[in-house]
Amino acid sequence: MKNNQTGRSMVEMLGVLAIIGVLSAGGLAGYSKAMFKHKLNSTMDQITMLVTNIRTMYGAQGNYYGLAEDAIKLGIVPAVMGSAMGSLTNPFKGDVTIHEAMATDATTDSGSKVAGSTAFILTYTGLPIEACIALATSDFGSGAGSGFIGVVAANGDSAATAKTKKVGDSTEGTAYAMNAAITACRGESNTKDVSSVSWKFY
Repeated sequence: MKNNQTGRSMVEMLGVLAIIGVLSAGGLAGYSKAMFKHKLNSTMDQITMLVTNIRTMYGAQGNYYGLAEDAIKLGIVPAVMGSAMGSLTNPFKGDVTIHEAMATDATTDSGSKVAGSTAFILTYTGLPIEACIALATSDFGSGAGSGFIGVVAANGDSAATAKTKKVGDSTEGTAYAMNAAITACRGESNTKDVSSVSWKFY
């Protein structure tokens, strides 16, 4: 009697499962990279939009007095970033803060309602180290007169502060060099897996 049964052997099934596993792992890695790139591009767009909106809204006033408290109320901040509670988040789910500062004074604290506030500081926290490096090396305006005063990056979730930057510095309008950004974003001990970046503009 002839046995005409057909089917897959266990070895064939294991081979198919192995191929599916490899393809799935590759797909997840590609998806993860694509999501990171999307979040990084969204962050760059947010920063550019914030700077443009802030300058447009306060251009006629000549200073940024009241900016920290009015940013959400005036519609300067995209709705996707803000909440009714006044807290702002970036695409990496870290905090975003906007502070007033002095363009020509590197010692003034960047708290809200700074008298004579001729500059403002954007701070993004909770950034992956790779995002911190990419953002710290991005060109937001080349040279003096561009409106971009400077950038400061730091390892950890505590906000880096750009208050140390001022108009007239030799580094005005320049971003980090790659090796300096890696050192700043990773920190000396590289103990934190997140970083923060601040930019100062006038």
